[in-house]
Amino acid sequence: MIDFILFIIFSGLETYAMFFLAFKIFKIDIYHKEMMFASFIMGFFSYSIRINYELFQLDILTQYALMLCFMWLLFRIHPFYASILTGMVYQTYFVIQPSLMYLLDSVINMSLNTSEPITINIITMQILSALTAILIGMYVGHKRIGFDFVPDKPDVKIKPTTSEKILFALNLPTLIVITSISYFLESFFFFLIPFFYGIILWGYLYFSYKKDRNNYESFNS
Repeated sequence: MIDFILFIIFSGLETYAMFFLAFKIFKIDIYHKEMMFASFIMGFFSYSIRINYELFQLDILTQYALMLCFMWLLFRIHPFYASILTGMVYQTYFVIQPSLMYLLDSVINMSLNTSEPITINIITMQILSALTAILIGMYVGHKRIGFDFVPDKPDVKIKPTTSEKILFALNLPTLIVITSISYFLESFFFFLIPFFYGIILWGYLYFSYKKDRNNYESFNS
C-alpha cells in the first residue's frame, strides 16, 4: 500500500508538472484542480500497467494517449493542437530528465535501477525533474515568451498551415524515441538520449515560433 501511495504521489507530481509546462508554453489558463485530477488518473493507470503487468513501453504509450485525451476532453483544447502540446511537452520533459540523470550519475554516481520503480534515487529524480519543469514553466509565463496560436475552443474549424502539419507529424518520431528510452538507460549510449530528444524538441520550438510569427505578420498586414 505504501508503494502504491508513493508511486501515485510522485508520478502525479511529474504529470502535473508536464501539464503546467505545456500550458505555460502555449499561454493556456492553468486549472490546478483539473490538473491534479488528471494526474491522479494517469498515475493510477501507470501503476496498474507498469507495476502489476510490467509493461514499461505500453505504460508510456498509455500515458501519452491519456494526456492527449485529457487536454482535448477535460481542458477543451482542439485535438489537433492537443496532440502538438502533448508531443512538445513530452519531448521537453524527456530532455530535462535524462539530462539530470546523466548529470547526477556523473557527479555523485547516482544510478537508477529501472526494474525497481519505487526507490529513493528514482523519487529524487522525479522531484528534481518535476521542479525543473515547473520552474521553466514559471519563467516562461513570467517572461511571456510562449506561443499563442492554439485556439481556446475544441470545436473551432481549422486550416492547418505547413508549420502546423510539420508539428503534428513530429508526434510520430516523438513516440518512437520516447518508447525506446528503456533500451538506452543502462547502455553506453545513454548520453545521446538528451541529444536525440533535443533535436525533435528544436523542431517543435522552431515551427511553433514560425507559426506564431506568421500569425503576427498576417495580423499586422
